[in-house]
Amino acid sequence: MSRKTTSIIRAASREYGGFLTGISTLLDDARRAAARSINSVLAATYWEIGRRIVEHEQGGQARAEYGGKLLERLSKDLTAKYGRGFSRRNLQQMRAFYLGWEIAQTPSAQLEARAIFPAEASRGEIRKAQTPSAESGALHWAAVFPLSWSHYVRILAVGQARARAFYESEAIRGGWSIRQLDRQISTQFFERTARSKRQAAMLARGRQARAEDAVAPDEEVRDPYLLEFLNLKDEYSESDLEEALVRHLEWFLLELGAGFTFVARQKRIRIGSTWYRIDLLLYHRGLRCLVVIDLKTGAFTHADAGQMNLYLNYAGAHLTMAGESDPIGIILCSDKDDTVVRYAMSGINARVFASKYLTSLPDEETLRREILTTRRAIRARLRRE
Repeated sequence: MSRKTTSIIRAASREYGGFLTGISTLLDDARRAAARSINSVLAATYWEIGRRIVEHEQGGQARAEYGGKLLERLSKDLTAKYGRGFSRRNLQQMRAFYLGWEIAQTPSAQLEARAIFPAEASRGEIRKAQTPSAESGALHWAAVFPLSWSHYVRILAVGQARARAFYESEAIRGGWSIRQLDRQISTQFFERTARSKRQAAMLARGRQARAEDAVAPDEEVRDPYLLEFLNLKDEYSESDLEEALVRHLEWFLLELGAGFTFVARQKRIRIGSTWYRIDLLLYHRGLRCLVVIDLKTGAFTHADAGQMNLYLNYAGAHLTMAGESDPIGIILCSDKDDTVVRYAMSGINARVFASKYLTSLPDEETLRREILTTRRAIRARLRRE
């Protein structure tokens, strides 16, 4: 092949690379824009639901008692008609969202939603400041909610009203992802800034995102609140490798004939205001207990054990039925050329676990070898594809 031909091929390859990058950027931006547009409608809808709940309560007698019964009845009816997302807790959040956020006019005559300071106007005065078009529904207000519902839920969990207003303002100004917002709240950025003698420098540093704060376009689209609002199923895995490993592990355990039955894959649970996913949930008929399986494509850490305990506590409180034993967990961490398997006992006595449970479960070494072999086979297949 001549140098001229090689040069032409390289130039064409570079040109196509730029072409592909441009289309990829277009699609990523479109996905983000679509997710943010739906999130604005979602936030406006939940604010409007909160408004209607409050006003309906105010029209009833014995408000506190009536309000509790109203939310229970509304939760039941909305769940029956629309599916997930309308638990009493969620409806309480919508009510709190309305009471904690006003729609106000900016100096430039634009409308915007903002967290309320205690010293500001009462809710009755704020309602009067709003136009009658509020009665037309949520779409009218969609443009005034710049953050996602995930952001607002996280800010709602902040106890101090001034801190809520601060985090909202900084999240909007800095374009914070939900991860960056959560990190700043968890590290008490408001309190640290208030105490600092160099507040401007603190704020400037706080607006700088870290690598771990980034949220990929597909993650924005798969926001649990967004999927719940659209009543879409969201059983997906973080990667082809993890998905293939989970599916193979499911098949392997069921084929062992050791009493395992399938319950759920990528089971989504909510603890507080945070969403988690249980990779695989099985039931062991002989032991009469749920088996929570968590697969990690990385080295085993103490955080993995802590997360499993979180899952087991949730499963014991919310998923275990009367007469069943406490759930147990299996942590599988597959890192490079090795795999670590750990059983989690929840509150089960160690001797009882060893004598009763381990005799009915596959031993750790069997699971370790199976995952290690399967991982290598899957990686080889993915490279070929």
